[in-house]
Amino acid sequence: MTIRSIVILTGAGISAESGVPTFRGPDGLWEGHRVEDVATPQAFRRDPVLVQRFYDARRAALRNVMPNAAHLALARLDAEWPGELLLVTQNVDDLHERAGSRRLLHMHGELNSALCAACGAATPWTGDLGDHPPCPRCAAPRLRPDIVWFGEMPYHMDRIGDAIAACDLFVSIGTSGAVYPAAGFVEWARDAGASTLELNLDPSAGTPMFDEARHGPATQLVPAWVEMMLRARSY
Repeated sequence: MTIRSIVILTGAGISAESGVPTFRGPDGLWEGHRVEDVATPQAFRRDPVLVQRFYDARRAALRNVMPNAAHLALARLDAEWPGELLLVTQNVDDLHERAGSRRLLHMHGELNSALCAACGAATPWTGDLGDHPPCPRCAAPRLRPDIVWFGEMPYHMDRIGDAIAACDLFVSIGTSGAVYPAAGFVEWARDAGASTLELNLDPSAGTPMFDEARHGPATQLVPAWVEMMLRARSY
């Protein structure tokens, strides 16, 4: 099968080797907090101070991590692949951008972005939000993290769906295969006739759905796969 169009989905596993905590630890907590207390609209209404403090700390922590070999390999593929390519990430960190990826969508939002609850404008943001800064667009002091919380609709779903429907190869990297709608992307790709590949540290909930699965550290698997793809490209 000639591969011209690729869609790649990345999850927390690709950033874990950079020191970014995965979404839930073995104790079911996210950075010491219940997900229900920091990652839902209801949590923000109930305790906005806690939620803002939580994301301010996560945003500040990004300054202490760097892209790893897996991020860099995907940026190389982005730069050198002559066909269509879309990198969709569930991660809210900026490691793909800092590695150099450009054909990129954040489906769950970005830590380095603020969303105004008054006017709906999204603004690049690297500082704190807990001190209620005004929105640069409308001046209302109602900025919140530009993060897709549980119960909210992920971003860019139409573009992602169109890309998957047209792709020849769908690759999932570092995902649990348990969080929808992203967990259903492999089925969308299979239904569209694409080949499917999983690159993950361990087998995921979705592993049986893939044509092929390779397991091990992302910093080893992803550069090797990218090298193989660029050597084998057919045009």
